Amino acid sequence: MTDTKLKPKTPRAAMALAKSQAYQDAADAPATVRAYASDLKNFEAWCQRSGFNALPATPEVVGAYLAAAGEGYAMQTLRRRVAAIARASGLTGHPLDTKHPAIRETLRGIARTHGSRGRRAAALTTTELKALSRACEDNTLTGIRDKALLLVGFAGAFRRSELVALDVEDLTWSNDGVRLLLKKSKTDKEGIGAEVMIVYGRQEATCPVRALRVWLDTAKINNGPTFRKVNKAGRVEPRRLSEDAVRQVLTKRAAEAGIKGSLAEPVSPHGLRAGFVTTAYRAGVSDEEIMGHTRHRSLATMRSYVRRAKLKTSEPSGKLGL
Repeated sequence: MTDTKLKPKTPRAAMALAKSQAYQDAADAPATVRAYASDLKNFEAWCQRSGFNALPATPEVVGAYLAAAGEGYAMQTLRRRVAAIARASGLTGHPLDTKHPAIRETLRGIARTHGSRGRRAAALTTTELKALSRACEDNTLTGIRDKALLLVGFAGAFRRSELVALDVEDLTWSNDGVRLLLKKSKTDKEGIGAEVMIVYGRQEATCPVRALRVWLDTAKINNGPTFRKVNKAGRVEPRRLSEDAVRQVLTKRAAEAGIKGSLAEPVSPHGLRAGFVTTAYRAGVSDEEIMGHTRHRSLATMRSYVRRAKLKTSEPSGKLGL
């Protein structure tokens, strides 16, 4: 937030301040901004009911807020709310000490008393992708798009934000397949960009490269957003799909394919990314190759999927000869 006390003396200075504010507004992903806004609203409402001043926030008030929320929320949600409150406090010129015992120890106590394993997306492996592909073969433009969306999402280990951000101009075709340029992503804070190569699949029915080409040709898309909304009249609209639309597509096709998740591991778009890592690991692909393709910066994060794959293939209880 720009300091209102600053009074630019020239139009150029005013423009520089406005541009700085625009960059600050773009520092976080839209989904993060929405989550932070919702978190801050929740905190402010609680403070109003409890007789506290929300901003500038103090560690003691934030600790009391966390204690009141305690058992009702996942730890990940509570930590995000602290981040949202800290960000809002910082913008008012009063930084919040998130490592203060009133906050840190309250979070630790909640985790120890009520903590439970967070929900993780069910890994959608090649078996599930084949079933999803069959569910999309309904001879409709929507089905053609959904098939390409899911296969490319899996083969590229894409986040849904990365999928919907793809433009036709980001695709480079070759005899081996298609190279996709990610102009920005969740872990690419500096906007350096990354390239992901998807090669032709062995089976024509589940080949992501062919599915993508069929979608673009059938929809007559030559530029702009790659994955777009198809209206009820069966016409392709110029606007790109939203991130939530990817969730809706997967939910619909999973139901049609008979794919069910669980409370602990629901079916969600992140399952495409988790499924890629799981499948690649089972196929003997090295950590370095997997991380190079998924753009993971943390080996520990990537290995969390590997450990889940091990539970199904290398569990000691399966080697007891029972």
